[in-house]
Amino acid sequence: MNDAYLYTAARTPFGRFNGALAGVRPDDLAATALTGLLAKAPALDRAAIGEVVWGNANGAGEDNRNVGRMAVLLAGLPVSVPATTVNRLCGSGLDAAITASRALETGDADIAVAGGVESMTRAPWVLPKPDRAFPAGDTAAVSTTLGWRLVNPAMPKEWTVSLGEGNEQLRERFGISRERQDAFAARSHHLAARAWDEGFYEDLVLPVEGLDRDEGIRPDTGPEKLAVLKPSFRPDGTITAGNASPLSDGASAVLLGTGAAADRIGLAPVARIAGRGAHAVEPQAFGYAPVEAAGKALRRAGIGWDDVGAVELNEAFAVQSLACVDAWGIDPETVNVRGGAIALGHPLGASGGRLLGTLAKVLRERRERWGVAAICIGVGQALAVVLENVTGEVSGG
Repeated sequence: MNDAYLYTAARTPFGRFNGALAGVRPDDLAATALTGLLAKAPALDRAAIGEVVWGNANGAGEDNRNVGRMAVLLAGLPVSVPATTVNRLCGSGLDAAITASRALETGDADIAVAGGVESMTRAPWVLPKPDRAFPAGDTAAVSTTLGWRLVNPAMPKEWTVSLGEGNEQLRERFGISRERQDAFAARSHHLAARAWDEGFYEDLVLPVEGLDRDEGIRPDTGPEKLAVLKPSFRPDGTITAGNASPLSDGASAVLLGTGAAADRIGLAPVARIAGRGAHAVEPQAFGYAPVEAAGKALRRAGIGWDDVGAVELNEAFAVQSLACVDAWGIDPETVNVRGGAIALGHPLGASGGRLLGTLAKVLRERRERWGVAAICIGVGQALAVVLENVTGEVSGG
């Protein structure tokens, strides 16, 4: 078995819903991320890429069902480069990297690209096909932007609550206050703004349509401002538009390869994919699923939480992020040190690639050896990946 390594990463800025990237098709966003990524490896013969695996949650529109293949063609790669698209909802981009890493480990490919894209602005409305021809009644168009749609009546009602309601239940279960959630959200904005001001994201993010910075960051946000926002899912709830991730548009990509592929790629690897984990729970408790997904990934890497120096946890909601950090018993100051999805955005299929690219750079920046990327997924799932910093720039063991 080969080891799978991350060589470099790139992404677009993440745009607000109906924001600067609203006019950009998702297949064009994907092609932009792919082109920008490969520009970082100019020595690489594009025909040597053995597989492209792309994540996408809403494939019913311009995503064209296999948006990974669309990206390959639009980016001008040789038509011989194969591509597939995977859908594990919010975890699609991380699932793409996991799938690609397995292809490298088994020898099915030596070089692979994994990525993901989502334009939540341009997610289509869909119509169900009628049970019989020419029904007399009206039919409603259903948004595919986020959450359940066209629900099977056989599904238990408690499973099909909204994502927000599921996290209100999580808040009740663990007694996580509105004040903690708002403070966590404000921290995300402040750290993201500082990261941009310090140039952290400059070599990771590709300008698109005049947008050169993540659009949703609010540097002046504080707990006091967040405290006045109305609850979004319950009249007496704690989850608001300010302490949950926004609807977003964007794409991300990572270049993966075996160790033996370094000469052909023309770069040195920066991180090894050391462990992977998937876990599932009841659908409404999806926000808590990263707890065990990360535990599985750590066990497979042969390490424990005491070894981990950096964590990139996708901030779907502040409450579920806090529940996971509490359960892990880790130092909260090691989590999302360059901002998280509440500030940066969460374009479903693109978030996994963002997590990996950011984590690999944070490990180098902080001279840490081990890091964990984790993401919760609607309908009760989560994924996690352990990265090992292999640059030699490590302060500890």
